[in-house]
Order: sequence, then structure tokens, then C-alpha cells
Amino acid sequence: MTQATTTAVRTYIGLGSNLVEPVEQIRSALAELDDINASGCIAYSSLYRSAPLGPAGQPDYVNAVAALDTELSAHDLLTALQDIEQRHGRDRSGERWGPRILDLDILLYGRERIDDHRLTIPHPEMHKRNFVLYPLYEIAPRLDLPGLGSLRNLLERSSRQGLQRLEETGESITS
Repeated sequence: MTQATTTAVRTYIGLGSNLVEPVEQIRSALAELDDINASGCIAYSSLYRSAPLGPAGQPDYVNAVAALDTELSAHDLLTALQDIEQRHGRDRSGERWGPRILDLDILLYGRERIDDHRLTIPHPEMHKRNFVLYPLYEIAPRLDLPGLGSLRNLLERSSRQGLQRLEETGESITS
């Protein structure tokens, strides 16, 4: 049974893919976010290419961030995101930070802080990842991250090294 909050909560979702046509994986996932029960995607960033964090030899990632208003609890939203990943063929048995068809992470869920066996919000390490900070800033430049401070200040301390908006590479991201 799905548990709903009493009002919509603004949440931010990080998207990433580096396998099986990553641009198409992200585009498709962005459309599917709008189909989540009691939720609606209100904005999403440009797509960015980033160097992988993890094992060497894997392809670059394509990343984006979406803003979603949802009436679902954070845990029910996580379940919905994992359902989308599974429909895309996500295999969770691989090594940590290894290549993946689709990765959907709850970065922020309102101003809440959650730390349990299933979910940590704000997403750990997000403040150190340029492939999260730059796209997030694109859609929410005045955002304040619980326990981490203003997004603008975090971005000022973040290097853009290894990160490139796809439009800057001449790759089209329009349908």
C-alpha cells in the first residue's frame, strides 16, 4: 500500500546512465518520472557528460537532475524510482560505482534528513559531485541544502573538470 504525505513535497532526483544509449535512457526516465503516482516532474536540467567515478575502463556517464513534486513518502518514492530502474534493465549485482543502464537517486526530499538502512537524504557526497551540483543549479539556483548550505556556495568550491553540457559538445538532446 502506498503511503502519501498530506501535501506535495519538492524533491530532486539525480539521473545517470553510461550503458545502452545513455542519452535515450535519461530522456526516457525523465518522461517516466512524470508518470509516478501522486507526483509530477516540474523541471529538469540539461544533460551533462561526466567522467565515471569508480572502476577504470567504463564509458562516460550522461547525467541530469529533475525537480519533482510528490505526495509520496520518501520511501515510496524510492520504490517507484527503483521500479523505473528495473524496467530499464538495471542490474544491482554489479560492483559499486560500476557501469549501469540507469541510476535514479533521491538527492533531496524537501528539507528532510533521513538516514536508515534504505535511504540517506540529503544524498551522501552530492555536495562533492559536480555532475549533481551543476545540473541542480541550473534548475534551482537559490536552493539551500539541509546541513550543507547554499547550492551557490557549494558550486563555487566545485570544479567543472570532466563535466560538459551535451550542447557544448555539439550533440543534440532534442527529440
